[in-house]
Amino acid sequence: MIPNFLFHPAVFSKGGNAMSSEIYERMRVNPKFQELVAKRGRFAWTLSIVVLVLFYGFVLMVAYNPSTLGQPVSDGSMLTVGVAAELFLFVLFWVLSALYVRRANTEFDNLTQEVIKQARKEVK
Repeated sequence: MIPNFLFHPAVFSKGGNAMSSEIYERMRVNPKFQELVAKRGRFAWTLSIVVLVLFYGFVLMVAYNPSTLGQPVSDGSMLTVGVAAELFLFVLFWVLSALYVRRANTEFDNLTQEVIKQARKEVK
């Protein structure tokens, strides 16, 4: 069953009026809506797990093995492994955020619009 909070009936209302419960129910049972919720959920959880594992992995390295992070990247370098790793994580987290926004604005928005169109057609 799909939780109600994932798709509130007032979203995408025509003319500012709340969407009818009939349209809302048609949207909830639409297979494309269920596909949207599943895809968006899997993608969000995957990105969340990647970010949390990398972030807390770095924090644990700082806590339990700081000497490794203090080593220079190469002989004579002023850049340490810890600084290089943190810069990499910073850039990676921005890239992952941009990836989510791109996918949300294309695939997820397209699916949402299809669900809305189908629900409105069936009511008319």
